[in-house]
Amino acid sequence: MIVIKLIWESIRFAIQALKSNLTRTILSLLGVTVGIFAIIAVFTLVDSLENNIKNSLSFLGNNVMSIDKFDYVSSGPEYPWWKYFRRPNNSYSEYTFLSSSVKNADAVTIFADANVTIQAGNNSYSGTSLKGVAFSYKDVYDVPIDVGRYFTELEITSARNVIILGVKIARSLFPNSDPLGKEVKIRGQKYVVIGLFEEEGEALFDTPSKDEACMIPYGSFTKLYNVGRYGMGPSIALKGQEDDTGLISLENEVRGLMRAKRGLKPTQEDDFSINKSEYIMNTIGSIFDVISGAGWIIGGFSILVGGFGIANIMFVSVKERTNIIGIQKSLGAKNYFILFQFLFEAMFLSLIGGVTGIIMVFLITFIDLGSLELILSLSNIILGLGVSSLIGIVSGIVPATLAARLDPVEAIRSA
Repeated sequence: MIVIKLIWESIRFAIQALKSNLTRTILSLLGVTVGIFAIIAVFTLVDSLENNIKNSLSFLGNNVMSIDKFDYVSSGPEYPWWKYFRRPNNSYSEYTFLSSSVKNADAVTIFADANVTIQAGNNSYSGTSLKGVAFSYKDVYDVPIDVGRYFTELEITSARNVIILGVKIARSLFPNSDPLGKEVKIRGQKYVVIGLFEEEGEALFDTPSKDEACMIPYGSFTKLYNVGRYGMGPSIALKGQEDDTGLISLENEVRGLMRAKRGLKPTQEDDFSINKSEYIMNTIGSIFDVISGAGWIIGGFSILVGGFGIANIMFVSVKERTNIIGIQKSLGAKNYFILFQFLFEAMFLSLIGGVTGIIMVFLITFIDLGSLELILSLSNIILGLGVSSLIGIVSGIVPATLAARLDPVEAIRSA
């Protein structure tokens, strides 16, 4: 009950302080408001950008590892292109070998892709990403089908000429009709449409989208292109097990199997790259950590100014209420009662500034930024309120301590 009374009395005194000199209070709280707004706005923008980018990179898969000629993360002038170009392409036999040998993967698949022009009657769509996949592709990567179905195992093994289209392609080729069961033509080969991917919509960056992609069986893809050791290089991808943190076990196993399959001696370096989607995700995360740090620095200066403003209000409040403090003490009020009374008041004043800053951030989330959707998360709201409370406590601790230590006789005489 005493805590409730303290809080209520502190709120009442804080409201009186607001009313007694509204302009002074607003100017003092402005620093906290701007500081919280800057920090939470930066965090909201960073979180929204990070989520949008990671969603745009969803085609890399989750907990997925791929075997390629090139590294995902290596670049720059020191990048040894000549060494990677000389590496052999993956082969279908290596895919079947890994499928039957690997123990630490939930699924293994192979795929190859190319850019093509797809036709249907007098309509055509250029720049289409065509992917030839094995049946297990759906077990490694997400393949959301909106209309129709995925390939059957028989269609994959017999290399049937069937295709799944992205919605943009389907709308362009068949603007006034249902594309299912219709024929399209790629490099002279006819394919029957059996499904449509779910629409992904516009992405923040120009990343591969299923809206402008199509998919056929791997065997059917090899009818269009020379794929393998001396042609186009396919990728082999593996889905790691949930308990394999960082895919360490799978990476070690795959490296040993691939070296054995290719007959590499112990002294020879790998002639393949093992790429994990977490490489790119970690790089993105580190970039946004730097941006978040900059947000703390920018907002920190404003909060520091706001903290001094609240401390100034509390010193004035102690001075104005010295007589009241003396009366409270003469009636038996303990030092901690006076201390908590002013601390709660400082925290309440700081929370007003913090809540105002959070409301301002919430309002900017309604601004239309195209494909970037700003979302104010609960964690950021809690962070803003927590920082506001902390600033209130730090700013109010000295004035509250001075008030608690006042001599009741001297305090009453100050009137």
